[in-house]
Amino acid sequence: MRKVVVGLLFTTIGYIVQGQNTFIQHCVGTWKGQMHIYRYGSLKDSVEVRLTVAPMSSSGEWTWKTEYLSSKMPMVKDYQLKTKDASKGIYVIDEGDGVELINYLFDNKLYCVFETQGITLTSTYELRGEELVFEVTSGKKQATKVEVTNFSVENLQKVVLKRMISHSK
Repeated sequence: MRKVVVGLLFTTIGYIVQGQNTFIQHCVGTWKGQMHIYRYGSLKDSVEVRLTVAPMSSSGEWTWKTEYLSSKMPMVKDYQLKTKDASKGIYVIDEGDGVELINYLFDNKLYCVFETQGITLTSTYELRGEELVFEVTSGKKQATKVEVTNFSVENLQKVVLKRMISHSK
């Protein structure tokens, strides 16, 4: 009986790990879309975005490169997505220079919450069929009551990406 339970546990963990890696594998490719930038609920700007996700030579690491194709302020964020603990759905986006953002994968959505310079940000990537939705919200800590601390959501950046090129193995 004990062998059966242990076997089922390892099988279950195997399926979880496989499911986690399946999300990343489904992200592999070059994606493009229009990012809409909102402030306090009003659309303020937009910019074309290209995301490239590709496996790197080492296992458990992917290129995670976002290009903001703006004529005014073009920007490239050439990061790496690294597996920290696939069985728990924990990944790290390595920005370089020692900056790492911890991400948590649930089903088809990668979540990240962090704070920098007094601003709290949330970042998500969600696979919705053939689209990859990338959102970033930002805001600040608000008044605190006994057991609850609220945070504003002042800004939203959202892009629905469509796959342009598949980089399958």
